[in-house]
Amino acid sequence: MHIIGPDALVFGVDDVAACSQYLTDYGLMPVGVSAAGGRFEALDGTAIVIARQDDATLPPPLPTRTMLRKTVYGVADAATLDAIAAELGKDREVRRLPDGSLEASDDLGFVLGFQVTVRRPFALPAEAVNAPGAPAQRAPNVVAVDEQAVIQPRTLSHVVYFVPDIARAEAFYVERLGFRCTDRLGGAGPFLQPAGTLDHHTLFLIQTPPFMQGVEHFTFHLGGPTELMLAGTRFVKQGYQSFWGPGRHKMGSNWFWYFNSPLGCHVEYDADMDLHDTTWTARDVPMSADASQLFLFQQRDKWAPAGGPPPGVPGGPPPGKPAESIVQE
Repeated sequence: MHIIGPDALVFGVDDVAACSQYLTDYGLMPVGVSAAGGRFEALDGTAIVIARQDDATLPPPLPTRTMLRKTVYGVADAATLDAIAAELGKDREVRRLPDGSLEASDDLGFVLGFQVTVRRPFALPAEAVNAPGAPAQRAPNVVAVDEQAVIQPRTLSHVVYFVPDIARAEAFYVERLGFRCTDRLGGAGPFLQPAGTLDHHTLFLIQTPPFMQGVEHFTFHLGGPTELMLAGTRFVKQGYQSFWGPGRHKMGSNWFWYFNSPLGCHVEYDADMDLHDTTWTARDVPMSADASQLFLFQQRDKWAPAGGPPPGVPGGPPPGKPAESIVQE
């Protein structure tokens, strides 16, 4: 089945205004937003959709506190929709919605949508790196750092579910929808890739007790690690709380930076994920801090080194003068 990846995640939230501000500050583009909710898009049209938690048009919630109501997958064509409807219709209700999309539930109760993808093409360069021994990616006099750079999430990368039954959840996506496992963290769960993408994963499943079932995080791809670091730094300055990162994962190799959010889950910035085709052999390693990340940084305020006597000492700058000023002067 030619499933490309998540086109949208739909949330029923208890504070539309706070979630709208958060998603806008994160970098998504508001589309049709009102006090009742709205859509927040990346450059390719993939999106987060929010509505009030009592909105009658939303699918029913899971019996936990998760705010995620629906994961909408984009597929290549109408033939794929028909194939999904035929497969899932063997043992569950598959609803055809007025917009032509499908809606059904997986084996653990997560509501899924399927639609011919809304992803639109766009052209932007990736981050360019100059390195000795390799052709220059930036021409002479082209600088890499732009403090005023406009950073926009490019596409919805992946979603992570907390699930109470890993084996059952994985079997549904692999056997019924044609996903495959690209890597596995023992004690946590599998990274899953649908047939229509080479991204390392668009879904990761983590084993948890039943009361935790829901979404752990979602993320959008950025243009490279510099964009990720700058976007995350700006997000911190806007008052949002860093949860984990910045750093770089081992499984998928993607750079990451996670933040707390009012959507009842973590939200990540993501960049530079591995691509895998069907010749790749999945790794299987026990979960540990070493397996989860190659390295991890801790965000802090800017600092600069300064020469000469310290502040307040004869010949040095006045007491309390910041180091940045010393260096600049």
